[in-house]
Amino acid sequence: MTIPRAARTQRRTRIQEAKEEQILEAALDVFSVSGFRGSTIDQIAEVAGMSKPNLLYYFRTKEAMHRALIDRVLFTWLEPLRAFDAEGNPESEIRSYIRRKLEMARDFPRESRLFANEMLQGAPHVEDELKGPLKQLVDEKAEVIRSWTKAGKIAKCDPYHLIFSIWSTTQHYADFDVQVRAVLGQEHAGAGRFEDAARFLEQLFIDGLKVKPAPDAS
Repeated sequence: MTIPRAARTQRRTRIQEAKEEQILEAALDVFSVSGFRGSTIDQIAEVAGMSKPNLLYYFRTKEAMHRALIDRVLFTWLEPLRAFDAEGNPESEIRSYIRRKLEMARDFPRESRLFANEMLQGAPHVEDELKGPLKQLVDEKAEVIRSWTKAGKIAKCDPYHLIFSIWSTTQHYADFDVQVRAVLGQEHAGAGRFEDAARFLEQLFIDGLKVKPAPDAS
């Protein structure tokens, strides 16, 4: 995890911690709109309401700010997947996962767009994490899904593409929020759109994973 420059030189005070959060909030605003390449330290300093030298005391480079944010996003974004319990009821686990991912799309849209921008650029800053810790976690949870399949609890499916599909359908409501609200129209584009999405996606995935009865051989 990226450590702010101030934290490497001395024990941080509450004021320093608050300044770091102020900078990261501003950086998140800028990066989520302009992407890493389109953002500048000057822009972040302006949004943060501080001088460039003051900002650079806490984070020496644009890369350091971006990496600190990406580290946070990866940790937060993967928490619902970590909670996937092999001993739980598959329907309940999948339903809970869908809802938690939609809650994150609702509550952390800037973080979702930050991560999407990083992926669109070829993941230059987090490729090692994607091929390492993230892959290991997904491999582990894929085995959970396979165990449910073998036990006859859910229909046979490709566990990786199931996870990818849940990621794409839930994060769509953050990354394409403007499009979603425009198409739904004023009547349906309020906060209730996330509950509507949850009900639909639960039906889509849960029904699709139900074990079909064997055909009557008579």
